[in-house]
Amino acid sequence: MFNIVLIVIFLCLGIVSQRFRFLPDNLAHHLNRYLIYIVLPALALMYLPKIELVPELALPIASAWISFGLSWLVFGFLGKKLNWGNSITGCLVITSGLANTSFVGFPIVQALYGDEGVKIALLIDQAGSFIIVSSVAVIVASIYSVEKKRKRDITKKILTFPPFLFFIIAIGMNIGEYAISGHLDTFLKIIAATLTPVALTAVGLQIKISPGAFKSKFLWFGLGYKLLFIPFTILILFKYLFKLDGLILQISVIEAAMAPMITGSIIAITHNLEPKLASLLVGVGIPLSFFTIGVWYFILM
Repeated sequence: MFNIVLIVIFLCLGIVSQRFRFLPDNLAHHLNRYLIYIVLPALALMYLPKIELVPELALPIASAWISFGLSWLVFGFLGKKLNWGNSITGCLVITSGLANTSFVGFPIVQALYGDEGVKIALLIDQAGSFIIVSSVAVIVASIYSVEKKRKRDITKKILTFPPFLFFIIAIGMNIGEYAISGHLDTFLKIIAATLTPVALTAVGLQIKISPGAFKSKFLWFGLGYKLLFIPFTILILFKYLFKLDGLILQISVIEAAMAPMITGSIIAITHNLEPKLASLLVGVGIPLSFFTIGVWYFILM
């Protein structure tokens, strides 16, 4: 419970800090870079070499791909049927199809399920969400916008992204049965301890909600899919079709229930796919997800 309180405190701190004029305008950007280049690699080195790689872990990873694939299928169909236009359709496909499995997901999973839950969440994020946002999401953005991305640029982005590089290194360490210990392990734990305060403060700094935000029907289409439909789908699919249970099922559903990914919204914004809607999906989705995730948590108990 104390960890949940910390999450709320640091999220509120970030929101309130938007009013502090003495803080640099790009503070959230610097905090995000710290998370991407320092914290996420540290988490990979600390947890992944120690996880037992079993076939069942393929399903949590698949949950991220199922979420994005269904988003493309559902919003692609609705967009064409209801004449939404490419801009709105592309925005909903990308932003609603990607969950915030790291910056928001890791602190929440750690608070609810502890370190064992974080190990599974890391696999979902690195082998699922990150690869999707770095490749397929960029391709989808190119399809629905005027701008085009070269395959070479997409491949380079994946192979030079620090969390992905350390994910590969950590999986290699796992296969070679080598885990970090001693002073280096202690140092990694110190870095990992900064995840919750830094990630949630950064998220709070980026939340922007305008007075008329709640009037957009597309906002509720996107959040309805992300916070309700896809976690329900993953729960039914994994529990009753694949007979999955325990911690792996719980983490798969909880991570699927996370709010839209900030990075996904950035991709939509940079490709001019309804920038205001993309920002709203994140800005409204993150605070709202704290309630809906609580509901899913009690359902899974």
